Amino acid sequence: MLSYRHAFHAGNHPDVLKHSVLALIVAALKRKDTPFCAIDTHAGAGRYDLYSREARKTGEYEHGITRILERTDAPELLEPYLGVITALNEGWGGGQRFYPGSPRVVRALMRPDDRLVVCELHTTDQPLLAREFGRDRQVTVHAGDGFALLKGLVPPLIRRGLVLMDPSYEVKSDYEAVVAALADAYKRWATGVYVIWYPVLARAAVNLLQKRVVETGIRRILQAELTVMADDAEGGLKGSGLLIINPPFALDRDLKKLLPWLHTVLDETGEGRAGVRWLVGE
Repeated sequence: MLSYRHAFHAGNHPDVLKHSVLALIVAALKRKDTPFCAIDTHAGAGRYDLYSREARKTGEYEHGITRILERTDAPELLEPYLGVITALNEGWGGGQRFYPGSPRVVRALMRPDDRLVVCELHTTDQPLLAREFGRDRQVTVHAGDGFALLKGLVPPLIRRGLVLMDPSYEVKSDYEAVVAALADAYKRWATGVYVIWYPVLARAAVNLLQKRVVETGIRRILQAELTVMADDAEGGLKGSGLLIINPPFALDRDLKKLLPWLHTVLDETGEGRAGVRWLVGE
């Protein structure tokens, strides 16, 4: 049985990176009038209470979203992301109690004709996810392994959209499974935007993941990575990154502006780094 629960980690620095970039991608999809479909293979609970025992136990959000919200110089590129957080916390006197998971970020930015499909396997988080979106006609909730379910979800009826694959990597096989899922889905839906999130725990694992993704032969792969400590620091989550296939126009330019600011705010050690680069071009 998987033990990972994101409630202990909600709002941490990897969440800030993942969700701020996800919000930019959704905003870009909305530039066209035609609707889109978003698929989240590992959706978690949907939203998280930062007053909860789990969140308070680790306090990871204090080194993530709290540091962002304390700033008065946030760049315009963060507006879609921060707007979701503000709306989610309306009625709490301006306090920061709730943090949106990936599906809540997407849902908050959707238009009436857009659709969201979410998958979750964990027996604790899946009922919470179903409760979060159970009565929402624009959201379909699936219980089960997101990688396996993805085979029947692409291509979606709405042929524009994105797939977010963000497993916990609690089991090492996730590194292979995410590449296999990408390759299989891409064969059937080559025009979709694919976002693979990964943790930076050991540089060797990241390098191997990148190598395997490149070896699929897929073109247009953009990498965005943010670390808050040196690669050779002992233990702990050093940072995270995203591999984005078919990124929206000018996303690389926007991320080259956004990530240095995020790095300045989130890297308390001064030993991390932020980078955006094309692993594979056109």
